[in-house]
Amino acid sequence: MLSRETLERYRRMTTAERLKLAMKMTDEATQYLLRGTPEQVKRRFQLLRRQNDERNRRMLEGIARTRIPS
Repeated sequence: MLSRETLERYRRMTTAERLKLAMKMTDEATQYLLRGTPEQVKRRFQLLRRQNDERNRRMLEGIARTRIPS
């Protein structure tokens, strides 16, 4: 969990500053994403896909709950 101060600092950032920070973090993390045996890398990507699918499913369920029945 982020502290209130950190959250407030992020909220004050411009869109360009947030994008720059996201790109920096992505660059730093990419080297670790591909590190390990082929099986480890494969499992890592499978996990990322499962997490992304679950996140997308929850968002779609939330959107569906806000729709007005016709």
